[in-house]
Amino acid sequence: MNCRHCNNKLNHLFADLHYSPPSNRYLTPEQLSRPEVYYPLRVQVCDNCWLVQTEDYVESETDGLFDENYAYFSSTSSSFLEHAKIYCEKMISRFSLNSESLVIEIASNDGYLLKNFIGTEINTIGIEPTKSTAEAAKKIGINVIQDFFGVDLANKLLNDDIKSDLIIGNNVYAHIPDINDFTQGMKLLLKKDGVITLEMPHLLELLKHSQFDTIYHEHFSYHSLYTIQKIFKKHGLRIFDVDVLETHGGSLRVYGCLENASHIEQSSVSNVLEDEKNSGLQKLDTYNSFQPMIDNIKINVIEFLIEKKKEGKTVVAYGAAAKGNTLLNYCGIKSDLITAVFDAAEAKQGKFLPGSHIPILDPKKIKSFNPDYVIILPWNIADEVMNQNKELQKDGIKFVIAVPELKIL
Repeated sequence: MNCRHCNNKLNHLFADLHYSPPSNRYLTPEQLSRPEVYYPLRVQVCDNCWLVQTEDYVESETDGLFDENYAYFSSTSSSFLEHAKIYCEKMISRFSLNSESLVIEIASNDGYLLKNFIGTEINTIGIEPTKSTAEAAKKIGINVIQDFFGVDLANKLLNDDIKSDLIIGNNVYAHIPDINDFTQGMKLLLKKDGVITLEMPHLLELLKHSQFDTIYHEHFSYHSLYTIQKIFKKHGLRIFDVDVLETHGGSLRVYGCLENASHIEQSSVSNVLEDEKNSGLQKLDTYNSFQPMIDNIKINVIEFLIEKKKEGKTVVAYGAAAKGNTLLNYCGIKSDLITAVFDAAEAKQGKFLPGSHIPILDPKKIKSFNPDYVIILPWNIADEVMNQNKELQKDGIKFVIAVPELKIL
């Protein structure tokens, strides 16, 4: 396989999570008696541009990953809704968006972010390939184009004289198989002084905190600012600012523009680049040390669950998140060790986790299971989950996270 960005031959394995079904392919009761498809889940690192990326597999890469049954709705998390609201207010103020402005969000999901522009005079377009989430956004009055984004779609919009003042791509850059086509598409739609903002989990934090459960088939690449800067430069874009965020266990918000735009580069860019360099993100030894760290997490999780099983304790999970499916499938966990998982997303309730086949239930039913421990699979919103379930703690139920290390909270 060659690098998705620079076409350099890939020779260095970063993480081998063996085989797993797609993390967002939740199963209906009827599907439990049918064969389930597993794909390799291995990640390589390019020693030229340092893009970390999943290996290709034979079947079409996006086949079935983002279909009409896609069940991830961004609005499920209250903390993420607040994050989106604050972001919109900041962008409107910083870039003086008004009635003559156009905002385009790529991967607009269920309208969780663009709804913050409703009631303003600012024009918006959402681009979202999944039918379930696109229809949810349309119901709240958002203009949505249901399609995958790239150069082809960008050219169609250009034919209608559409160019944008602000292009938003929150937690979508990792989902793109052809990262060059996607980046070029953004450039085509940008006004002279327009701005691109991309948010994505920071590779530096993934490495520092052993966040291997953010690896799944829907994520084709994992990014450092160093690599994003290289990709942008190839396509006539430059990075002029970056915010370091706490979302998703540590993320970056990258601000990009055309090479000749008037935006002045901020010191934040060189600061993050220096931090990455000092942390060894351009050294192979840094990547070679990752597999032993995740193997240790696997051992600790399995030992904990077996120990509690022997003690006659009941363990359940909270949050049917993709990252949780990576953890459970890599550890080989089934419903004999974790009885059920509870999730507020109605689209997931009544289904089963891929691979582990653990049933997904309404959080209102947790108490009826009388659990001793609740493992919070989306550890990045552990505080939110615990605040929403304070009554469980009063009953003596303990919350647990597994990443970056097994910890009873």
